[in-house]
Amino acid sequence: MKTPAEAPVEDRGERAAPEGAKSSKRAGSAVKRPRGTGRPASVLLALASAALGLLAWTALANSGIDGFPGPVVVARRAGRLIADGTLFTDAGASLKRVLIGYVLGVVLAVPVGFLMGWYPVVRGLIEPWLQFFRMVPPLAIIPLAIVLMGIDETPKIFVIFLASFLSSVVSTFQGVVAVDVTLVNAARVLGARDPQVFIGVVVPASTPFILVGMRIGLGASWATVVAAELIAAQGGLGFRMQQAQLYYDLPTIFVQLIAIGAIGLAMDRLLLLAERRLTHWQERR
Repeated sequence: MKTPAEAPVEDRGERAAPEGAKSSKRAGSAVKRPRGTGRPASVLLALASAALGLLAWTALANSGIDGFPGPVVVARRAGRLIADGTLFTDAGASLKRVLIGYVLGVVLAVPVGFLMGWYPVVRGLIEPWLQFFRMVPPLAIIPLAIVLMGIDETPKIFVIFLASFLSSVVSTFQGVVAVDVTLVNAARVLGARDPQVFIGVVVPASTPFILVGMRIGLGASWATVVAAELIAAQGGLGFRMQQAQLYYDLPTIFVQLIAIGAIGLAMDRLLLLAERRLTHWQERR
């Protein structure tokens, strides 16, 4: 009989391999991995957050603030506005303005941001004006736009376009200049030309920045449309809020605020879903 020391090398290797595999498994199991919340936990957290918000709202309504409506009163007013179609009409008018101005702003901002980031000459010509107009709030341009363009839909869409354009173009520009130079040089060493480098490296690497800018521009667009409708409009959520203010109708104001937040949140979730699908290669927490 052979002792373990006299066993062939092949046998000892075959016997040692399982032990090494077992030790590597034990080492791997000893590493603690961060646990994500997961979809069920996220839903529970969202429901808990909504419940806490309703409780806080109810507490404020019962605290003695003059005229402050509670959730039940606002829900009843929302039911009336839904029943007569007023809420849907106003939401449709505001949503139409936001979509037109927002889409136009993003469609123009993305190529301008790419040109600024890729060509230093274009950057030098456009960036000073871009930073100048970024310091001027779009709300401050509303009176000028109304004087020059009238009180129809054109000035409202223009200020929404400006708000979304400024947010998206800066984010796109930052995404292009933040691309790792090593990736660009590696692509050129492999024989890729400028169009191939731009499409294959720059565009995918800057996509997360573009989508973040689109989300920021969406919020700016909703803020701008409400302000524009408060100044001059014949319909819309902001217009209805202004009319309710004249009669101290706080429940109606609350309904419009909730509608704006709900529609904006739904649009933001759609952008977030698109971001996860387009940037699935990106590591996330």
